[in-house]
Amino acid sequence: MSPPIASGKSESGTARFLGSGSSGILELLIFHPVDTVAKRLMSNQTKVFLPGNTFAQNKAAMDVVIFKDAANKAFLQKYASLFPGLGFAAGYKVAQRVYKFGGQPFVRDYLDKHHKNLFISGFGEKTGKTMMHATAGSLVGIGEIALLPLDVLKIKRQTNPEAFRGRGFLAIVRDEGMGLYRGAGWTAARNAPGSFALFGGSAFVKEYLFGLDNYNTASFFQNFCASIGGAVASITVAAPLDVVKTRIQNRNFDNPESGINIIKNLIKQEGFGGFFKGLTPKILVVGPKLIFSFTVAQQLIPVFDRMIKGESKETVTA
Repeated sequence: MSPPIASGKSESGTARFLGSGSSGILELLIFHPVDTVAKRLMSNQTKVFLPGNTFAQNKAAMDVVIFKDAANKAFLQKYASLFPGLGFAAGYKVAQRVYKFGGQPFVRDYLDKHHKNLFISGFGEKTGKTMMHATAGSLVGIGEIALLPLDVLKIKRQTNPEAFRGRGFLAIVRDEGMGLYRGAGWTAARNAPGSFALFGGSAFVKEYLFGLDNYNTASFFQNFCASIGGAVASITVAAPLDVVKTRIQNRNFDNPESGINIIKNLIKQEGFGGFFKGLTPKILVVGPKLIFSFTVAQQLIPVFDRMIKGESKETVTA
């Protein structure tokens, strides 16, 4: 859901844009390395820990998967290698945060105004409200495929930098065109249940665990619990299709592979457990990421609003 509002007065659209965008930038700088590790683990199709290998050998194999060419370099060089595609990641993350934080409330308000009775008659008062939040999140998640080219370029830079050798951003866009939307169907299939679980899980916790009538009045602790509940549900539900989507997107531009073939090969070579590769690091980082972005947006949106309106904090709280 959108970040909780600090006061009863609605902030301007500009303030929401600046606050959400700033939260996306700060989140990116802190969590991008962990995201890179998760993407590289999901893209790895070989067994890392082999029977009979020593701990040192298994660690060296894992280093190659995670750090690639920097596997044998110094610590700082290894860490720096986890920031490939930061430009694409920045564009995608900021656009995604502004779109999700700002878009879901608009869709939710539309459903509340035009289809509220449908949800209440079908699910009851409390569950209907939760389902409305979840459905709005799902619809916004499907629309997120508009940002897919930035996501594709970010993932390729993280997992397959060879695809960029000798070509700049504009050259890739010109050469690939609609190919940058490869995997759009799988992305929508992942986002629909994932965003449904994210916003629905968060609303469920606030509605049933804390009994909140107005979710925007949630305390820091209540937002913490709701974010963890929604995030873990979202990542777990979307994990299988997320692996498929990532493998579609990280292949070389001139060597695409269909999602069906990827699923067949994955089951054959890695078993059903392959659908959940990278799930643990994603779950471990998603909770802090969401809590961080909720908190930063909650603090910065009112600050930007006061700056835009030329008000002081004392004037607002007086």
